This record gives sequence, C-alpha cells and structure tokens, in this order.
Amino acid sequence: MGISTEVIHGKEANYTLLTRGEEHQVPLGYKRTEVGVIPDDWEVSSLEEYTSFISYGFTNPMPTSEIGIYMITARDIVDGRINFDTARCTTAEAYRTLLTNKSRPKQGDLLLTKDGTLGRLALVDQTTVCINQSVAVLRLNSKAVPDFLKKVLEAPTYQKRMLEDAGGSTIKHIYITIVNRMPVALPRTRAEQHAIAETLSDVDGLLRALGALITKKRATKQSAMQQLLTGKTRLRGFAGEWQRITLGDLFDFKNGLNKAKEFFGHGTPIVNYMDVFANSALTSSELAGRVRLSKQEIENFNVRKGDVFFTRTSETTDEIGIAAVMLDQPTDTVFSGFILRARPKNQSMCDEFKAYCFASQCVRSQIISTASYTTRALTNGKLLSYVSLMLPPKEEQAAIATVLSDMDAEIVALERRRDKTRAIKQGMMQQLLTGRVRLVKPEAVEAGA
Repeated sequence: MGISTEVIHGKEANYTLLTRGEEHQVPLGYKRTEVGVIPDDWEVSSLEEYTSFISYGFTNPMPTSEIGIYMITARDIVDGRINFDTARCTTAEAYRTLLTNKSRPKQGDLLLTKDGTLGRLALVDQTTVCINQSVAVLRLNSKAVPDFLKKVLEAPTYQKRMLEDAGGSTIKHIYITIVNRMPVALPRTRAEQHAIAETLSDVDGLLRALGALITKKRATKQSAMQQLLTGKTRLRGFAGEWQRITLGDLFDFKNGLNKAKEFFGHGTPIVNYMDVFANSALTSSELAGRVRLSKQEIENFNVRKGDVFFTRTSETTDEIGIAAVMLDQPTDTVFSGFILRARPKNQSMCDEFKAYCFASQCVRSQIISTASYTTRALTNGKLLSYVSLMLPPKEEQAAIATVLSDMDAEIVALERRRDKTRAIKQGMMQQLLTGRVRLVKPEAVEAGA
C-alpha cells in the first residue's frame, strides 16, 4: 500500500493505492462505516444533521400569469438545473399572500423532485421562485456546502437508495421524512467540500457545453437537409434539373412477416421495427433479431441491398413512415410485419441518398398527412406510393449524401466524447465522494485548512 498524487482540474489529489489482495482491507487513515470506507476525518450523519429545514411546496391551485414568479414543478428540474423555459408563472401578489415559507425557497436551497421523475436536484440561484408539492426544498446548515451535497445526492448510490425507499403502489413518491434520515458521508471542512464540488461542476460544465454543441450541430444538419434535399441550395458544380417523382414510380411495396412469439429468438436474421425507427441506414451485422422460418418464408420476405423499410404502424402519426435503407447485402434475412419493404424498381437512386431523402420535412409531411388513424396510426404501400419527392441526378445524390454523412460523423464523434466524459464523471464521483481521492491534503484537513 502506498500514497500517490495526481492533478485533477489543476488540483493536486492524494489517495491511497491498494495492492492486490488489500481491496477488502481498511487502509491506514480510513474507517469502515455504514456508507462504506471513508477517511478518518470525514463524518457520517443522517441528512437531517446537515439541514435546517426540509419540506415540500404548495398543494392548492395557484393563479397563473404571463410574467411574474416562476412556479417550479418536478418537470422543470432537468439535468441538474431549473428549466425556466417550461416553468409557468404566478403573480407577485399571489406569491406574497397565498404561499407560506415552505413554498418559497431561498437562494442556495436544494430542490429535490419527490413526485414524477424522482430524485432530480437543482440549486436555487438568485431568481425568485416557488415550488409545488412535487418538489421538496432542503435548506442546509453551516456544516454542508449546498453544491457538494447536491453532488452527493446525485451519486448513483444515493439515487438508488432514494428510489428504493420511495413509497406508493402505482405512482412512486419520495417521502422527505425518510430521505431526511438517510445517512450521508461528508468531509468535516467546507474547504474540502468546496474543492470536490468545484471539480465535479467543471465536468458538468463540459457536459453541458458538449450537449449544447450537439444540439447546435443537429439543428445545422436539419437545416442543411431542408436546403439540400429540396434543391433550394445546390452544391458547387451541380446545375442540372431535378425530377419530381412518386415513391410508386421508384419502389414496389410489400408487407412484412408475421409469426407467433415462440418462433422468435433464434434462426434467421430479421429487420425489426426498432431497427428502422432508430437508424436511417442499416447493415446486416447490426441486426440482433432472429426468427425460425422455412426456406419458402425466407424467400418470400427476403431483404436485399438497397431495400428501404418504412414503419407501418404506431401509436402516433409522427412515428409512421420512418425509413431506413439496407446498405450491404445480407444473407437469408427477412423483415417484420410491423414494417413495409420498398424494393427499388430501378437504379435511379443512390443508396446513401435514400438514408436522408425520406426524412426531409416535405416527404415526412406527406407521409403523416396520408396516414390513417383509428386506435393506431397506419400507413401502407398504396398510401406511400402517392408520396412524391424531388430527385436530383445520381451524382448529385451521392454528393449530398456525403455532406450529410460527414455531419452525422461529427455528431456521432461528439456524442461519443460526451458519453466518455459522463463515464469519467461517474468514476470521479466514486473516488471523490468517498474520499478515495483527496483534493485537499489530509494533513491540511487535520490542521483545519
């Protein structure tokens, strides 16, 4: 066992290294507690030892207004923050006269969603807000730094504990009296709490920046699709006329395979509803579904390179006619009865272009407007055959597909970076919130720094 240091976000971190076989032992300077092994100079107490006030908000209806005091509900707490874009307002007079202090959190208070999506947290900033009964307010005493305790309660261990303790039969609720008795581990000094909270907040900031960039890139791609797939914007070097053509001129449609549940799980690969719904382009290696079929069934419902599949039925019309193209040549593969196969009549379309053109706004609006709806939304080959699109020459199709594919690749790279950063954050939380990694030197802690 030894001591090592490293730099995390500009701070020197000290932690104990356990050699093989020592991971079940308690290292020197640490102690075993009901919440796990923590440093000797940390303490474990129930949450109520760190709060001066805990309650939940108003239960009676409040008047609403276009502007005024934000009324925060559980739905308005997302990604660790209050989303003021979704929050309604009440009048300043109603705030003053109809609400008690328990519904009027102060700056620095913690908000915890106790109904709906459970366990989400947010800090109250300088904005004046009120809360309803779906949100609990935790006002901390001097022992706890609000942002640090927020990070503690957001950690998987404590989230799991709150969900396990939630009550209710069909709709779950977090009971604040139970949460208040939940044991938590904290450094005794506010300096160490601040250091940990600041480091994890830096990662949160990076995640928010990546999320905003991904949203911006997606919006840019949607705009590019609208311009490029309608010919409003032409790529350099292309000037030929586009042809308006119906899907019926391009494809033959066929309904998919229906089999009893016991036939699924092994056998022949099958293109399923979610394969199409979640991907605009498919390859045979990505197909996880399997179904046991006869040779004749495989031949009747076969899949070929260049086939396009459309979702046939759904709960809403917005999910009807979502398309995906098969980009490689699969072997003995079939398609589900919940989707339609559109088999090309000719080679007038580039396969890569197919992955984008059916998602354009003008095509989607036609598909949605022609769908039928009784208990479920439905489309079929006949309805889809009337949908039209503007088709450029194949060389321009390929060029457009390349531009949009490059945008997709950039978005995927950003999403992978975001996912990797999330994983890193989870590891940092495990280390920092248990004291395994120290951002304030233990000897400095002991000296009261």
